[in-house]
Amino acid sequence: MMAYNAIVQAFVKLGGYLQDFCENGNPELQEQLLRAEQQNSWFAQDNLHFCLKHWATQLTADNLNSWLEPYAISQNDNAKNIGVVMAGNIPLVGFHDFICALCAGHKIQAKLSSNDTVLLPYLTTKLIEFEPSLKNQIQFVDGKMEGFDAVIATGSNNTSRYFEYYFGKKPNIIRKNRNAIAVLTGKETAEELFSLGNDIFRYFGLGCRNVSKLYVPEDYNFDVFFTAIFDHKDIVNQHKYANNYDYNKTVYLMSEFKILDNGFLILKEDESFASPIASLFFERYSDLDALKSNVTEKQDEIQCIVSKDFDPNEVPFGQTQLPNLKDYADGVDTMDFLLQL
Repeated sequence: MMAYNAIVQAFVKLGGYLQDFCENGNPELQEQLLRAEQQNSWFAQDNLHFCLKHWATQLTADNLNSWLEPYAISQNDNAKNIGVVMAGNIPLVGFHDFICALCAGHKIQAKLSSNDTVLLPYLTTKLIEFEPSLKNQIQFVDGKMEGFDAVIATGSNNTSRYFEYYFGKKPNIIRKNRNAIAVLTGKETAEELFSLGNDIFRYFGLGCRNVSKLYVPEDYNFDVFFTAIFDHKDIVNQHKYANNYDYNKTVYLMSEFKILDNGFLILKEDESFASPIASLFFERYSDLDALKSNVTEKQDEIQCIVSKDFDPNEVPFGQTQLPNLKDYADGVDTMDFLLQL
């Protein structure tokens, strides 16, 4: 395998490249962001910049070494060919798997989503500039993946059946639909609720870490919530979001569902987790202990929980789209999986 330190240093340099872009701009990278938005209009520029800024903060020597230190990576001389099927719901959603595979000393076959084919190939060219020997470790696959030893595949509940059929005989991590939830007590500050708006609206709610459902006390006053998130109102100026808002509102009204609406977000009482774009489901509770049991029973559907003093693994308000390198999707340790191959 490649020298472990060389791989880490390449990612550190990539993080520095992204940090410089965030602070000073870069016409070449900005052009790539414009291409990414042209390909997928959900990839708005502010979200793309947010994404790159977050990765810049993560790809530092301290963060990478702190994350990787517990693993016996330097002893891993058994390089495998890892197939990674990436989703395209939010920008660079498969980047963490990409980093894991390379840092574990493996080769990677990456199959990109058709919605996100610009950014990762570009960042890969920069990574190879920083460490040319990585060129032989990375392959982007347009068609069928072949010759892989293990697979990491991320998709929907429907595509997971396809993944299990084709990849089930190989070591695999297959991810299905998950959503984030928030548990409110009614004691939240206006600032906390505004930050919750970031968990709801960042990436237009398309990520598995976006809050799509609220649990609230039986007597919860939603006027307080609506007031606190009002400054997120400009999201409705994005035409695809606005179209979804109009469509879902029309469907709910025609179906005579009771809804709450503030002009850019629809609240509907519903036991499901996955709310449509521009909608947020909610459910009332009367007992926190009973709610904890209910949430535990449904943990396979939940990516993360936003709350305060409710769950030991809870995420603070406003932090769902700022995971660190140790935050593995679905709670499955990707690095451990890769190093056990």
